[in-house]
Amino acid sequence: MLETPAPLRRVCIFCGSSRGARADYVAAAQELAAELGRRGIEMVYGGGNVGLMGVVADAALGHGVRVTGIIPRGLADKELAHQGIDDLRVVDSMHSRKALMAELSDGFVAMPGGIGTFEEFFEILTWRQLGLHAKPCGLLDVAGYYDELLALLDRAVAEGFLKPKHRAAVLVARSAADLLDQMQAYRPAPGTPILDKVET
Repeated sequence: MLETPAPLRRVCIFCGSSRGARADYVAAAQELAAELGRRGIEMVYGGGNVGLMGVVADAALGHGVRVTGIIPRGLADKELAHQGIDDLRVVDSMHSRKALMAELSDGFVAMPGGIGTFEEFFEILTWRQLGLHAKPCGLLDVAGYYDELLALLDRAVAEGFLKPKHRAAVLVARSAADLLDQMQAYRPAPGTPILDKVET
């Protein structure tokens, strides 16, 4: 049975291990961190010190946000772990990382990133669709980065592979403040966790 979402006390951030080609991405990571600080929300993320991961972690610490990082041992051993965060947890696998991120977090935000970011977001969104959690899942669509992905989701609805109620579970905003507002106000639609059949 899907539970009512908890208050938004701790948000998981999925984002790139690169900074990307636009200064907009770094600015958005810094603004997201500042917004977490303004709202007193803690941050969970992948534990790295590189790319947007490092930017958002450093900025969050600068705004007094408590930061928990979760990183697989293989990546930590390559000196990619952020040693300055409040709580660094080293786990045995990527699977363990994602499970712990999901357990610790009250909501999930995907910033621009690559395959790893997509995979993390879609796995947690799949769990949402299957009724394994009732937590808000949002895309921070910086500079239209996710426009084509959103068009693909709309195509999946049009072609009968995705129910509109599950498409509606993907919250989208261009600004951190707007997205966090949506996440804090989010309540699952009645009946959302009950699947008539599994959609893949």
